Amino acid sequence: MAEVKDFRVSEKATWCPGCGHFTVLASLQNAAAKAGLEPNNMVLVSGIGCSGKISQHFGSYGFHSLHGRSLPVAIGTKLANHDLTVVAAGGDGDGYGIGIGHFMHALRRNIDMTYIVMDNHIYGLTTGQTSPTSKRGFKSKTSPEGSAEEPIRPVQTAIINGASFVAQAFSGDVKQMASIMEQAIKHKGFSLINAFSPCVTFNKINTYDWFKENIYNLDEVQGYDPTDKFGALKMLEEYESVVTGVIYKEDRPSYHEVMIGATETPASQLDLTITSDQQEELKNLLR
Repeated sequence: MAEVKDFRVSEKATWCPGCGHFTVLASLQNAAAKAGLEPNNMVLVSGIGCSGKISQHFGSYGFHSLHGRSLPVAIGTKLANHDLTVVAAGGDGDGYGIGIGHFMHALRRNIDMTYIVMDNHIYGLTTGQTSPTSKRGFKSKTSPEGSAEEPIRPVQTAIINGASFVAQAFSGDVKQMASIMEQAIKHKGFSLINAFSPCVTFNKINTYDWFKENIYNLDEVQGYDPTDKFGALKMLEEYESVVTGVIYKEDRPSYHEVMIGATETPASQLDLTITSDQQEELKNLLR
């Protein structure tokens, strides 16, 4: 059985000291070990941005995809071999900006995978621009007078559009984050974890202290029911989405279980040999 050390690599991550992504990486390593996974049966797909480095520093199969494209790569991986545990990871700009179209369709399909979004409310790699989750009025290089746009609300979007496990975590609470990741990995269906991961270099507003002062932690709330969809949405509105814990979950079949024409055998294990008769038939069709 794999241990935490089996999901570590020798190269050190090059994130800025204090970056919340270090906690995301450590939490995922702990969660993978506690979930009983093996490195050779897990794939971590990442996008572009500071968050994209995570696949290089995690001890499993990894794929560093294009900007905003971690989800289609991860989905294709899962559908080709649904025996694999597939995790996609990216940032708020990567996932909720250029990748928002893929996000919406992954939600409604309920693909059996986990998607971790490291949300720091800013573009960190390109040195501090307003991101899709920056609040209206947020000042940055691209909005020196303050952003005129309302932020994307990814958690509400996920709940409304079909994700069957939705949670938020905070890099200032590694124990809760690791627990949420373990639950997400074990969940059968599409799991979204929006991880508040402060950018200590470029975001001087949404800092560790800011989150600590504003977070509403569901682990401290007695009687909260994560199966109540409308209750979850109402709670998110009340606390302005700054909530951590498992916010919503439901049990329903994942995509490959209801996909028309799907087989129990993963595509990667099917015999795809074309016989000589089939080759001749194809040639006749093309003539």
